[in-house]
Amino acid sequence: MNKITTLSNGLRVVTEEFKSRQSIAIGFWVGVGGRFESDPLKGAAHFLEHIVFKGSKKYSCGQIKEKIEGVGGALNAFTGEEQTCYYAKIPSQHLETTFDVLADMVFFPKITPTDVKKESTVIIEEIKMYNDLPQYHALELLDQLVWPGHPLGKGLAGSKETVASMTNQDLKAFHKLHYSPGNIVVSACGNISHARLVKMVKAKIGTAGAKRTSEFKKCTAIQSSPRAKYAKRPIEQMHMALGAPGIDVHSKDKYVLALLNTILGGNMSSRLFVEIREKKGLAYSISSSAKCLQDTGMFLIRAGVDNLKIVGALSVIFKELERIKKTNVSADEFKRAKDYVLGQLLLGLEDTMDNMLWIAEEVTTRNKVRTLKTIVDEFKKIKPADIKRLANIIFDKNKYNLAVVGPLTPKQEKDLNQLMNIDS
Repeated sequence: MNKITTLSNGLRVVTEEFKSRQSIAIGFWVGVGGRFESDPLKGAAHFLEHIVFKGSKKYSCGQIKEKIEGVGGALNAFTGEEQTCYYAKIPSQHLETTFDVLADMVFFPKITPTDVKKESTVIIEEIKMYNDLPQYHALELLDQLVWPGHPLGKGLAGSKETVASMTNQDLKAFHKLHYSPGNIVVSACGNISHARLVKMVKAKIGTAGAKRTSEFKKCTAIQSSPRAKYAKRPIEQMHMALGAPGIDVHSKDKYVLALLNTILGGNMSSRLFVEIREKKGLAYSISSSAKCLQDTGMFLIRAGVDNLKIVGALSVIFKELERIKKTNVSADEFKRAKDYVLGQLLLGLEDTMDNMLWIAEEVTTRNKVRTLKTIVDEFKKIKPADIKRLANIIFDKNKYNLAVVGPLTPKQEKDLNQLMNIDS
C-alpha cells in the first residue's frame, strides 16, 4: 500500500513498500518540462537535466556515477513536456547514499560556465542525431502542426541556436524558479520504510526553498482545417506521423482512450497492425499512442512505409479510423483490449522501477495514487459504445495533421493532400 507525506515546505514523499524485493527504485520528480520555457530558453529543462550530472555541492561528476553504479545500481534521468525525473535503481542496502546523491544533484547543482559550455556541444550533437533520424523528425514536424506557435510545438531539446546561447546564469535562474520543494515529488518503491525515507528527506531538504509551483502557457488554439508538412529526404523508407488533438490527463475518457488506442494500434493484435502489416504488407512498423497533458493531448499513428506505398498506407489508416467511428467493436475485441490494458498495468506494477514511476506520476498529476481496484472498477463502466463515441470526437477530418519524411514525389504529395482534403 502506498503512503504519501507532505512536508512543511510543500515537498511530497510517496512510497510503495515491497518487503520481499531486494531492490529499491527512487526518483526525484520535478514539475517542469519543455512547455514551461520561453523562446530564448527553449531546451532549458532538458539542458538542466544534463548539467546536474556534472557535479553538485557535495559530489563531483565522477562521484555521482560511481556512488551508484559502483554498488551495482543504475542512474538516469529524462525530461518530458511537463516533468523532469532523476532516478536510480539500487540494492536496498544502498538507499541512503543513493538518496543523498540524487538530492544533492537536484537541489544543489554547481552549474559552472565551463560545464555549460562543454555540455552545450554534447546537446547540439544530440539534436543533430535526432534530426538525422527520420522517424523522430516526423514526430517533431507533427508537434509543430498540432501545437503551432506554442512551446509544445517547438522541440523538447530546443534548437542548436538556443542551446548554444544559454549561459550558466540562465540555467541557474531556471533552476531557482522551478526546482522548489513545492514543485518536487520524491518517490520510492521496493524494500523501503516510508518513515525512514521521510526522515532522510527532512534531514537533507526539509527546510529548503518554498512551496512555489511552476506555471505554463495554456493551449487555447482550436484547429478548424487539416494540416500537413513534408520533409523530402533521399532515404529508403517513408516515415509518417498522423495526429489529431486528443484529451487531457484529467479527462473522464482517459480509460476509454486506453482501450481505443489498444484496439487501433497498441499491439500486434491491433487493427492497424493486422490490416497494414499482416494483410497488406504496406509497412514494417505501424502503431498508435496517446499523449495526455494537463490541458491538451494528441492521438498519434506512426508508420515506416515502403516508398511506393505511402498513399496506400494512409488510405487504409483512414478507412480503419472511419470504421471505428461507425461500428461498435465486437464483444471479443472489447474484452481482449480491456484484458491487455489491465494486464500490462499489473505486470508493470510488479517491477519496482515501473511502480515508482507510476506512483510519482500519479502524485505529480493528481496529488493521490489510484488503487488498482479503482482503475479496474472504472474499466468495468466502459461500454463498446464509448469507444465509438470517443473515436467520433478525436477522429475529426478537419483536425488531422500529417507529417511525412522521405523521398516524396510531386504526385505522392498531391495524392496525400487529396486524402487529407488539403488544397495542393
